[in-house]
Amino acid sequence: MEANFYRKVLKNGMTIILEKRDLPIVSVAFAVRHGGVNEKKEEKGISHFIEHMLYKGTPSRDAKKIAEEIEKKGGELNGFTSEEITAYWCKMPSRNLNCSLEVLSDMVKNPLFDEKELEKERKVIFEEIKMYHDNPRMHAIDEIQKLLYNGTMNINLAGTFETMNSISREKIVKKFKEVYTPNNLILCVVGNADFNELVKFAEKNFNESKSKINLEKFGLENGTKIEKRIGIDQASLVFAYHVPLADDKNSYSAIVLNALMAGGMSSRLFSEIREKRNLAYAVKGESNINKNFAYNLIYVGTMRENVENVKKLILEEFEKVFISLSEEEIKQIKEQLIGNYQISMEDSQEQMVNLLGHEIQGNAKDFYNFEKEILKVKLEDVKNLAKKAFNEYSFFALVPK
Repeated sequence: MEANFYRKVLKNGMTIILEKRDLPIVSVAFAVRHGGVNEKKEEKGISHFIEHMLYKGTPSRDAKKIAEEIEKKGGELNGFTSEEITAYWCKMPSRNLNCSLEVLSDMVKNPLFDEKELEKERKVIFEEIKMYHDNPRMHAIDEIQKLLYNGTMNINLAGTFETMNSISREKIVKKFKEVYTPNNLILCVVGNADFNELVKFAEKNFNESKSKINLEKFGLENGTKIEKRIGIDQASLVFAYHVPLADDKNSYSAIVLNALMAGGMSSRLFSEIREKRNLAYAVKGESNINKNFAYNLIYVGTMRENVENVKKLILEEFEKVFISLSEEEIKQIKEQLIGNYQISMEDSQEQMVNLLGHEIQGNAKDFYNFEKEILKVKLEDVKNLAKKAFNEYSFFALVPK
């Protein structure tokens, strides 16, 4: 796979990434190295707002034409905002690669930010904020991050009604000009494309203006919160813990520990909570490893009266791990993760997201070191992280009132 990977930072500062595949499908993304973690508290949600607005039209394409040019050629069009990146992507037949490049580059270079469309889209985002709040699982995962961090990380990625109401067109245009410069942009392609042609396209269509993106302040915290809500029948609980970012070994140890505890039906907590005791349907783990912050979480949906019991079971299982985890079990988990890694590469769009994530952390090429890094994880490193999780964690539960 590595032999088909290409990466270059252009003179204008833009990063071009290609994983070449001899298949008739291509996934293309233009991404900017900016997300929620780069926003001041009073402007939280502006990256996500800009993402929405870039689909609303340019001088040469209105919103309908942007969608039609991709979709009428058999493509899918979408975008996403995270704490560290905002991306605009499409997936389509590789014969239409040029269309992808032209439409997406037009969006990231020439958005209109029409005042009427902006006010309409503000209302759409208000509905999106309500949707996340009304979904118990999404809300619980949002709330656990607020218990893990202060500062800008303590506010939802989509912002609040207050911050969204304060973001004017003038502020959006100013932020866009500050952030969307070539040195902050990444063009990532997975599929049948010519690397030299991608480079030529980027050099021709993007100038050499540069800007610096700031990281806003936030600190690590831990806390516990129980929230009661009318109209729900199930409790949603999340247990989470920080992963130290001192070196890469902690990141890969965290991925191993996450899979061990809640990575599928064979995981320890799925077995203890669902299979042995029938206390839940959903028992899921998630590892959020980023350049500037990292944490693991475990989500469980259960009955209100079982919340404390489930929390106790989670803690007991972490205690068992740091006391008696074996080399044989670690070996099995490593094999599981390497298999999952190989499967994740099958879909070009998922692989595009994989490469973008590693590029934000340092270099997209590091993605291909996953197997080697997982195999290097030591038993003691996983045990130490489990002990830290047992002693220093955050816990949130949304329960029926």
